[in-house]
Amino acid sequence: MSTRDVDTPLGPARVTVDDPLASPLGTLLLGHGAGGGIEAPDLLAATAAATGLGWRVLRVEQPWRVAGKRIAAAPPKLDEGWTAIHAGVGELLTGPVVFGGRSAGARVACRTASALGAVGVLCLAFPLHPPGKPEKSRAHELSAVEVPTLVVQGDSDAFGGPTELRVAIGDHPAQVVAVRGDHALKADPDAVRTAVQTWLPTLA
Repeated sequence: MSTRDVDTPLGPARVTVDDPLASPLGTLLLGHGAGGGIEAPDLLAATAAATGLGWRVLRVEQPWRVAGKRIAAAPPKLDEGWTAIHAGVGELLTGPVVFGGRSAGARVACRTASALGAVGVLCLAFPLHPPGKPEKSRAHELSAVEVPTLVVQGDSDAFGGPTELRVAIGDHPAQVVAVRGDHALKADPDAVRTAVQTWLPTLA
């Protein structure tokens, strides 16, 4: 594991590189949520799954968090930072590139996948709506993704459970996997890892 700083228009981001034992088959670019960092249990589970399959994982710490701020930047700024990070780590992007993240990071992955050429999107705890406000749906961000998509959703997620999410995105072909737990996805990291292990090889 190694780290490197990447310049963006919003300040430096930090990228942690987790490599497999052999030459990488592909690259998983993972972002964190609005309330936590790259050590979140579901991000670590996804990282373990991907590296175990021979993929390189780049865990991205967005500039606002590197700067020590407590409040996440607005979505357009998050996307701007992500785009600059993607460009800044170009030499590390081996094989097919999958975008992913948890919560707000999943939204960034969805919004930028098409423009930046990702071959798949991994959403961990996609925040379908703010708790108690189903009318403020973000389903359109997920529905707009045109590449294979995996959503791992806690069965008691206050931001929208698996069934609610499936209904909201209608006939979009995203695979939705329900796991035990809430929005933090801390209850069953093994289930998160298994979901990623099953899905990721279909993209290589």
